[in-house]
Order: sequence, then C-alpha cells, then structure tokens
Amino acid sequence: MKADLGDLNVFLAVARARGFRDAARISGVSASTLSEAVRRLESRLGVRLLHRTTRSVTPTEAGARLIDRLTPALGEVEAALDVVNGFRDKPAGTLRLNVPVSAARLVLPAILPGFLAAYPDIRMEIMADDSFVDVLASGCDAGIRYEERLEQDMIAVPIGPRLQRFATAAAPAYLDRHGRPGHPRDLLEHACLLGRFASGVMTSPWEFERAGEVVRVEPKGPLVVSVGAATDLAVDMAVAGVGVIQLFEDWLRPHLESGALEPVLQDWWQPFSGPFLYYSGRRLVPPPLRAFLDFIKSPPMM
Repeated sequence: MKADLGDLNVFLAVARARGFRDAARISGVSASTLSEAVRRLESRLGVRLLHRTTRSVTPTEAGARLIDRLTPALGEVEAALDVVNGFRDKPAGTLRLNVPVSAARLVLPAILPGFLAAYPDIRMEIMADDSFVDVLASGCDAGIRYEERLEQDMIAVPIGPRLQRFATAAAPAYLDRHGRPGHPRDLLEHACLLGRFASGVMTSPWEFERAGEVVRVEPKGPLVVSVGAATDLAVDMAVAGVGVIQLFEDWLRPHLESGALEPVLQDWWQPFSGPFLYYSGRRLVPPPLRAFLDFIKSPPMM
C-alpha cells in the first residue's frame, strides 16, 4: 500500500507537536492543511492514527507503532538526500537542534547570527526542551547538553563557554530585611526560589565549593517553577525581593550589573564545564550539521 511521503512527514510533525496548531506554527503550514494530510493518510491506510480532542492530539496504538518505524526510515531518506546535497557549492537544508532553554538563551545567540549569515541556504529549527529527550527520536539532528547528561554512544563537541558558574543572588532589599548569608548553610533560614524539571526532579540541593570544601544544602522556599519555561518568573520574583535564587551566572548577569540583584556567597560559587553539541555517530553526518560543526570549531571572521 502506497502512502505519500509528504503526508507521512506531516503525521510525524503533528504527533511530535501533540497538536495541529503547534505543528502548524513550527512548520509554517496551516493547521487545516495538516489536518487534511493526516485524514488523507488515515483514509489510505484504513486505520485511525491519532486520537483528537479539543485539548490534545495523541497517537493511537497503530499510530505509535507507525512512528517507531517511520522515524529511523525517514531519517535514512533525509540522509540519502543529504548525500546529493553534498555536491552543492554550499550546504542547504534544515538543521534541527534539541537544546535546553539555558542554551537557547545563553549559548546560541552568540553563534547563530554568524552561522546563518555564512550559510544562507540552511534553515535552523530549534527545539528548546529541558526534559532531555532522545534527539533522534524527536526528529533532531543534534542536541546540546552538559557532560553529565550526555549519552555514551554519542559524539560530543564543545560549544559555547567552556567554564560556567551557578550564581546565587537576592535583591538588596530582601537581604536588608533578612540578613546576608555568610555560609551556605545559612540559606536554610532563607526563602529560596526553586525549580523542578519536567521529570519531577528538583534543582536542589544547591552545591557550593570553596578551597576544596564542597557543601550541599536543600533550601526551602515559597516558590517552585518549571525549569526553562518559568525560569524568568523566578528571576522576576528574586528582583522583586521574594527570595534567594541560584541560576546560571550569565542569566543573572544583567541584574547583577544593574544592582537589581546582589551576589550572595560569591566566593562559594562553583564552576562547572560548559555544554557540548552531541550527535549520533551511527549515521552519515548531514551537510547542514557538518557545516555547523565546522563553524563552532573555527567560526570565520565576519
């Protein structure tokens, strides 16, 4: 039984986005066009592939099995087309990256303008996701993660700053009212602003280091936010004097420099290695990804 390749790609896009509207926003095609393509595919196959409600779209059992088989198959089709792309003067096509929100905010803005200017025939798609999904299963070519989150069978290339720190800070007015901690354990007496990953794991304990001494504390506080999606809310609450926050130093830097936030326990801030771009070594590297790898290794002078 034959099925249109375009309809199969539409089905995958809608299933991954969990909805026609989100898939339309990502693809730039109207939701009605996507819906018609899925209906056409279901009619041709004679089976329902997606459960549709007013709130969500989820795969049926048949749809889930089709996704499992289609994902690697269509990946191979794209890889085959990329071989032809290699004969072009300049790489072309789409490069899809799965990255944490912190990388979308702190790493990519310094890289993408130069890369897109150097390769005008490449289109970037960025999926900002803090749930650490399988990049290949999500339809992405590569991802950005920190060392402890890297999968063992992936190839990793440094990207962005090679050394980062988590900064701890609070509004001066908050510290005037509640006192300035002199030791990490003093934070147990403070209102702290915490985060929770999509997996349910909390961002605590907070870890500090000075002169070889490592201290971990599990602070409490009045606010817990979703990591990534609501992190800016926690920053706003810290600026408003609600409590103490711990976050990437670069994320808090504008507020530290303006004086809206004051460093807390700065000599205890712990450094850690920067992020990596990672991708599978089990398939041919698509030309757009190869161009991106070459660019981050030695960006051209603009």
